[in-house]
Amino acid sequence: MASQEQLSAIKGAKVLMVGAGGIGCELLKTLALSGFQDIHINSVLEEIGNISLIIDVGGFVHLIGTADAGYKAGIDGALVHVVGQVARDAVLRFRPGISITPYHANVKESHFNVDFFKEFDVVLNGLDNLDARRHVNRLCLAADVPLVESGTTGFLGQVTVHLKGKTECYECQPKPAPKTYPVCTITSTPSKFVHCIVWAKELLFAKLFGDKNQENDLNVRSSDAASSSEHSEDVFECRKDEDIEQYGRRIYDHVFGHNIEVALSNEETWKNRNKPRPIYSKDVIPEKLTQQNGNAEKGCATDDVSAMASLGLKNPQDVWSLAENSRVFLEALRLFFLKREKEIGSLTFDKDDQLAVEFVTAAANIRASSFGIPLHSLFEAKGIAGNIVHAVATTNAIIAGLIVIEAIKTPLSLEINTHRSKLRDFVEKIVKAKLGMNLPLIMQGASIIYEVGDDLEEDMVAIYAANLEKTLSELPSPVTSGTVLTVEDLQQEFSCSINIKHREEFDEEKEPDGMLLSGWVEAPVAKDNSKPIGNGESTSNALPEEEILEADKDVEIQETESATGKKRKLSEVSKDTTPDHSGVPDGSRNQNEVEKLDVDDEDELIVSDDWESLTKKKRL
Repeated sequence: MASQEQLSAIKGAKVLMVGAGGIGCELLKTLALSGFQDIHINSVLEEIGNISLIIDVGGFVHLIGTADAGYKAGIDGALVHVVGQVARDAVLRFRPGISITPYHANVKESHFNVDFFKEFDVVLNGLDNLDARRHVNRLCLAADVPLVESGTTGFLGQVTVHLKGKTECYECQPKPAPKTYPVCTITSTPSKFVHCIVWAKELLFAKLFGDKNQENDLNVRSSDAASSSEHSEDVFECRKDEDIEQYGRRIYDHVFGHNIEVALSNEETWKNRNKPRPIYSKDVIPEKLTQQNGNAEKGCATDDVSAMASLGLKNPQDVWSLAENSRVFLEALRLFFLKREKEIGSLTFDKDDQLAVEFVTAAANIRASSFGIPLHSLFEAKGIAGNIVHAVATTNAIIAGLIVIEAIKTPLSLEINTHRSKLRDFVEKIVKAKLGMNLPLIMQGASIIYEVGDDLEEDMVAIYAANLEKTLSELPSPVTSGTVLTVEDLQQEFSCSINIKHREEFDEEKEPDGMLLSGWVEAPVAKDNSKPIGNGESTSNALPEEEILEADKDVEIQETESATGKKRKLSEVSKDTTPDHSGVPDGSRNQNEVEKLDVDDEDELIVSDDWESLTKKKRL
């Protein structure tokens, strides 16, 4: 169970979530249930149309997410579809006292800069693309803020922690390159559906809607030209004398009919392969049906530019027939030219572009039908086109839990007035009194601002002594809000990081030190003597205070012999030679610990802390 100090640190932490998809929705729920009260979410749910889903499981709100833009998948009828803000409202229903601040914008926008990231104690990533992950990683490094990175692939998942100067960053290890396919396979002899997807996405979509000057391996020459001038015409250019429906049919006939016939003319290619069949629009869709398609959208009850909506196709998990794919192909092309004409010439395929996904799915399926490859649903085609492995809700939930565990393990947090508090205050009240360090070394990044040790040069001792009298913000390496200090004690082999948060005012009664350290667990206090108990130390054999006082009287009359044969009373030894343990929690030494003390230049005395033997007479 978390201590009060840990709970205080969790409640006071300011957390930034980046991404609110499958992992993000689970993460939001888990953060809220774990006690975090200041959660900020950066997402583009409303821009890309991702759907967050809420399932009521036994009366408990369970959040999951899906990357399927604009789709309404029916599962048991238990799903209630919400976008963006509703996920926040759902969490506030069972944690009404927390603060959730959403930012519906791309994390790469300029106002999400280094200063913005410095405001947070930790950043938690739930992203689905490499580019955004790299961007957040670099901002966290610049802001010196811990980053917890995550990802899932079906039933697999991972969580990694990235701390500047302590762990490798997200980009320190090369990421696997996307799988590529030979051009000849894509353009001439596809054997898998993925080959058809790559053809539709990288060649056909790019040729129709992308940069016209970009090189393309697709056959773009017309087949019905009677003259040499017509023969050199680019078939993908819309002619002046044709409408969009005629243009769409001509493109269809060229890529699925003429190009296949050209490929069949090379008989050598098909000796050991199944021959494809040419497909022409007139054999699949009657002319009148195409004209009807053009009017279908007028009765559509959606604002989305969608061929599916226009044609009344509702379920993205249905596998469309060849005729349905052909209708979607022509309708999607028509909508691009009617509704998004200004974008044509600069478009690239985006898995979150509904119309683009519909066009690519339909084109890939028509080509697959030609080559005898099984057809796929739009849901499956989108996953292949976007390199998506569809999320598993339980995996997302497990990964979200691991993210929160790592977030709780982040550095300590110190609220302090950096303009009024001196470095001496920090050393005495926090480093020594709270952390119990004897020979502290305090660093900001690679700069040492304070150090203690017998081997220091005199000039360095003077510099560090002068630093003690400076306020934190006046130090050579200024300590301000967002600074992370590293504090070490080489003698104890102990180190920790402390996040500094500037705070103007403190309650003199509740916070007499004028600073507040969160996340540090101090040693428990024994009930009988109100002193801390050291690590691993048992309280069962501790003597009551009055018995210790009585034991002291007995000790005074005992004598011990030194190595030189001289005798001294133990009471004298404890007055003259007991080492200074200031800064070390009382009771942190073992009860049977034996210390070697210098009595004077000639004598050495062995003193035992074994109170049991020393007070044996008293107890008898």
